[in-house]
Amino acid sequence: MRALIQRVSQASVTVEGACVGEIGGGLLILVCAMQGDSEAEADRLAAKIAKLRVFRDEAGKMNRSLKDSGGAALVVSQFTLAADTARGNRPGFSAAAPPEEGERLYEYFAAQMAAQGIAVATGRFGADMAVALVNDGPVTIWMET
Repeated sequence: MRALIQRVSQASVTVEGACVGEIGGGLLILVCAMQGDSEAEADRLAAKIAKLRVFRDEAGKMNRSLKDSGGAALVVSQFTLAADTARGNRPGFSAAAPPEEGERLYEYFAAQMAAQGIAVATGRFGADMAVALVNDGPVTIWMET
């Protein structure tokens, strides 16, 4: 699985004019299931993100995790993280998991984040989504299993 995480002071997802998910402080997690991924990759990624120390402690150092900080996660599916730009000017997305498998693993990943004790909001798989965020830091990290 691939994920792009951004530390945010707030984030939301809107579909067809309606807000379907929003958080205050925490992480916006854009996630993509890749060909051959399974629950094991989703488990590892969720555990790693939940424990990743990217939040400030009392001294202002990035020393606290999402779990430590009490922040929330906004999990948004984004198959374009599978983009292959090696040839030409049009990216290819064949490395992404097929839609049915991608949706299943996306939902499983969100559930695994919640199982870590984190408040989770989500986007809507396969929808045209408008994602709004205030990047805190900015802190943006690419992760891959």
